[in-house]
Amino acid sequence: MKKVIITLSREYGSGGLAIGQQLAEALDIPFYDKKLLSRAAEESGFSEEMLRQAESKATNSLLYSLATSLGVGAYGPDTLSLYDKLYLAQFDMIRKVADEGSCLIVGRCADYVLRAEENCYHFFLHAPLEKRMERAVKEYGQEQDSIKSTVLKHDKARANYYYHYTNQKWGDAKLYDMTLDTTRTGMEGSVKMLLHYLETVHAI
Repeated sequence: MKKVIITLSREYGSGGLAIGQQLAEALDIPFYDKKLLSRAAEESGFSEEMLRQAESKATNSLLYSLATSLGVGAYGPDTLSLYDKLYLAQFDMIRKVADEGSCLIVGRCADYVLRAEENCYHFFLHAPLEKRMERAVKEYGQEQDSIKSTVLKHDKARANYYYHYTNQKWGDAKLYDMTLDTTRTGMEGSVKMLLHYLETVHAI
């Protein structure tokens, strides 16, 4: 199979993480979610926990524009805040794993980081709020009493993170090759639809 890179963004509770894992398994390519943080931590010297916390401390889109052009190595130790350096460590790792070969990357603005990459396809998975609330309770173990605010809080955090580092709207259909309502086809059907798309446009 020729090289293929997939980025997958998803609303909280849409089942996107499991769909991404199944898609990566079907294609027999590396899957990066938390694994990306582990690699970024190992190579940057930052702890994985610090990298995870950095996702809730977005700063500004200008920094990210510079980062995608120059990378971590272009900045001296006194130029950026700690959280800025944590962001850049993740972004550099996204580019690195994409250079290494085929892979599927979940979240972390990977679609924007790799927007100019050849043979790269961007998917966004969503579902109605009620269905996502149900999944969050049944499969993620979230509390029923506060489930709506929990789901919306996760979505807001992802949208804010994306906007701060891309200056674009998270979930905007124009930014993706395909957006998919996962309740229409179910988990297995969603994987099949994404595979069919890749077979059609990429001849996997």
